[in-house]
Amino acid sequence: MKTPSQKFLDRLGLKDPEQDPIEIHHAQNENGRRAFFKKAGLGGVMLGSFMFSPIEDTLAQATSKVNKNSSPADLKITDMRYAVVMNGHGRCPIIRIDTNQGISGYGEVRDGASWRYAMFLKSRILGMNPCNVDLIFKRIKQFGFHARQGGGVCAVEMALWDLAGKAYNVPAYQLLGGKFRDKVRLYADTPEGKDEADFTAKVNRRMDVEGYTFLKMDFGIELLKGIPGTTVNSNFWDIGRQWTNEPMTYGGTEHPFTQVQITDKGLDILVQRIAKVREKIGYEVPLASDHYGHFDHNNAIRLGRAVEKYRLAWLEDLIPWKFTDHWKMISDAIETPTLTGEDIYLKEEFIKLIDARAVDMVHPDLATSGGLLETKKIGDYAEEKGVAMALHFAGTPISFLANVHCAAATQNFVALEHHSVDVDYWTSLVKTKVPMIEKGFAIVPEAPGLGFELNEDVVKKHLDPENKTYFAPSSEWDVDRSWDRLWS
Repeated sequence: MKTPSQKFLDRLGLKDPEQDPIEIHHAQNENGRRAFFKKAGLGGVMLGSFMFSPIEDTLAQATSKVNKNSSPADLKITDMRYAVVMNGHGRCPIIRIDTNQGISGYGEVRDGASWRYAMFLKSRILGMNPCNVDLIFKRIKQFGFHARQGGGVCAVEMALWDLAGKAYNVPAYQLLGGKFRDKVRLYADTPEGKDEADFTAKVNRRMDVEGYTFLKMDFGIELLKGIPGTTVNSNFWDIGRQWTNEPMTYGGTEHPFTQVQITDKGLDILVQRIAKVREKIGYEVPLASDHYGHFDHNNAIRLGRAVEKYRLAWLEDLIPWKFTDHWKMISDAIETPTLTGEDIYLKEEFIKLIDARAVDMVHPDLATSGGLLETKKIGDYAEEKGVAMALHFAGTPISFLANVHCAAATQNFVALEHHSVDVDYWTSLVKTKVPMIEKGFAIVPEAPGLGFELNEDVVKKHLDPENKTYFAPSSEWDVDRSWDRLWS
């Protein structure tokens, strides 16, 4: 007479492990091993845990969290499409990668970048298994570069983690090794006001109503434009145009080459701005800073020393990230922590800065730095060297949630930027099972993948007015006969 366990295995079309242990425990044939887990639906539960339970209870327990619509080993990428969403006034391209099993994953190209950075990668990933995230990343990472040019590779990497999590029915952070925290601290900009009373009201709302416990402010030499005696060489450069990129303009010229200098009068005005914010928020709240203007490391040191008594959380991107030696001069000369990295692609340049002790903190933007896994590697390396990591971010909830999973899985994480606090429709671009943000903290999702569904109605209302494409067919990107290998 057969035992209950033998009857159970017969119903699944499998042999008793005691009769043929090799077939079940050490299957040499990949299809056989896959068939066993697919038929049993055990998802890693050992046979011994259910041998003496009723078959119905066993099946219910074993399959309770299995994604019955997916067989991860058989997943194939079949398509990639895009839509460009307006995030306030900024453009943020999002992509959707589809598969042969009806599940899709979403990623986001870096804010302000072109959707083309992602779409020309389509021909290089079609037919591949999206669960092989690192393999695909290493195949396409040569096509990214610093700043926005890394956005395409990172968008694909995000979408792959979203897909892999959905295929295995686990949140993305679990695939990165698990989480260190259930909620992620956010930092938000201090809003400007039209006058003193309006400024105070907005800052109070940021802290008391919205609940942010970490703030950032801008103070730069743009504030000094037109004020005599505050800057040197501003008769040649238009210091009010930091955000231009035309050749040979102030905004398009790297900091050491402008030879702009800040006078004592100029420093006094900038310091007064910081003092005003500190007076309103107190010293218990960390206050970071950014966007100072284009001047060299000597003036950065002057500025850093002038603001030391206000105990800023960090001075961000005082000069371009690539001037490692100059960064070290600044960091060695001032007490306030220095930070850079939002425009760096891949871990290697971060390693140079960290090993040189050139900065006190690193600041990758996950949509440029290489995506979730590469950013976690950056954080882990920095942690080993005693360097903390904050995360730069200015996109839609898709990239935001990718950052949240990465931050949850990285121990030396400090805070994540939230740049869209005042965009009223921002949170409604996606649907989540729990609120994305509560009192200045992001809640780490437990849903599969990145943990959201796209809210199509809202997204369609906020498409780029110059490009209303909404995940339209993209067969023109299906084939590229380029020979991409980097070695002979």
